[in-house]
Amino acid sequence: MILVSDIEAAHDRIRPYVHQTPILTSAQLDRETGAKLLFKAEHLQKVGAFKARGATNAVFSLSDAEAGSGVATHSSGNHGAALARAAQLRGIPAHIVVPENARLAKTDAIAGYNGQVIRCESTLAAREATLSQVIAETGATLVHPYDDLRVIAGQGTTALEILAQTDQLDSIVIPVGGGGLLAGSGLVFRDRSNALVYGAEPATADDAYRSFKSGVRVTEHTPKTVADGLQTTLGEHNFSIIRDCVDDILLVTEAEIVAAMRLIWSRLKQVVEPSSAVTLAAVLKHPELFKDQTVCLILTGGNVDLGDLPF
Repeated sequence: MILVSDIEAAHDRIRPYVHQTPILTSAQLDRETGAKLLFKAEHLQKVGAFKARGATNAVFSLSDAEAGSGVATHSSGNHGAALARAAQLRGIPAHIVVPENARLAKTDAIAGYNGQVIRCESTLAAREATLSQVIAETGATLVHPYDDLRVIAGQGTTALEILAQTDQLDSIVIPVGGGGLLAGSGLVFRDRSNALVYGAEPATADDAYRSFKSGVRVTEHTPKTVADGLQTTLGEHNFSIIRDCVDDILLVTEAEIVAAMRLIWSRLKQVVEPSSAVTLAAVLKHPELFKDQTVCLILTGGNVDLGDLPF
């Protein structure tokens, strides 16, 4: 599968192309939660999301022959923009299949990196079918948005940075959609730290939670959440790693996500996506789990369409 040494190699590979993002704090949020919170600011990453890490590692891991016809993926936005940017850096084409309901800010970002945007219906089946057609027509190499070991390794570099930037951590809370960030980071924390690892997920997009609790990966579900970056179905590779490396997955409601997003905007003065806010929402919902602990929360993205705010 994948080792921490693969994640270390990914960190060396992508270092010239990504930011080492800062850790942010808020004394007021510490008082409100009863915990010491450390926010890993991946919304300040290249393309405005942690996805830059996995996409860059995948693209720069390809041989010249594999990269020759470009790369392709399906994405609701952030991975698509990250892959388009990585392809632009390497000088190869990027073909991005995007659902019709994708946020405008994210599709604009894909086009801004010279990625070719291919629209499709807003279902996973339509995305996969359109992507298969694009690959058949172009010969492009698939870089799956989350169920790809190169992507997982790239996302796991976030955890390597967190451990280098912090002292003793008691817990870390990570959003989970497809599961690349949770899987990669979980591997690192399980190997290098005694911190408990929690996933955070919208209750209306709870396939990872149900998969984790049942031990059987949910492959079909119909999510409906303001956290558009967490609507994807948990990946096969990701699920295998998460089962072994994650302590629990916590669910939050739509109202709790929006309230947490407002708090991050007003207390931290940081513009983040709803997908980022599920971490703070989980801490607020479960104070007994985190009281008096040092807790790291990953803010995964900041690509907000200001014309379509949830409040």
